[in-house]
Amino acid sequence: MEKGSVVYKSKYEAVKKYAFLLREALACDIRDARQWKDMDFQAYDWIVFAGGIYAGGLACLAPLKKAYPRIRDKKLAVFFVGASPYEEKAFAQVRAQNLKGELQNIPAFYGRGAWNEAQMSWTDRTLCKMLKKAVAKKEPHALEPWMRELLSSAGQVWDWTDKEYLAPLVEYIRGDR
Repeated sequence: MEKGSVVYKSKYEAVKKYAFLLREALACDIRDARQWKDMDFQAYDWIVFAGGIYAGGLACLAPLKKAYPRIRDKKLAVFFVGASPYEEKAFAQVRAQNLKGELQNIPAFYGRGAWNEAQMSWTDRTLCKMLKKAVAKKEPHALEPWMRELLSSAGQVWDWTDKEYLAPLVEYIRGDR
């Protein structure tokens, strides 16, 4: 059986929750991205890099970029976690922004995370409030799905993490896809 690992960076616990769900599904190792330099990547047949999306950027992108020359021969995947519902256009934009150049062919997957303004850092909470104000000025018919979700989530606590979001990734790792 192939040996695998999930390298994750979790700011508000949703990505960490997915890492543990992947460990259950695939019997793999999991590693916080802050410890990636200590990893023996050669010990693994496949590696998933998982991270939250913040202002369009992927939280665990730095370890992937730095390790890529040593792991390009491995089966790789990226798992993006965001607060918005999946929307193909938005996912394609985030993918294109983060997986450029030699990373562009790495398969990417998406899982919906969580929303809790009380847990957010002051900076994240302030940025979200500014974004909400800007979005609220738009005409309702001009709102994209993520914009509607942002406005409806204000002041609420949500946890959308669900192992069903992992099914396509698990299929890919197992070779079913």
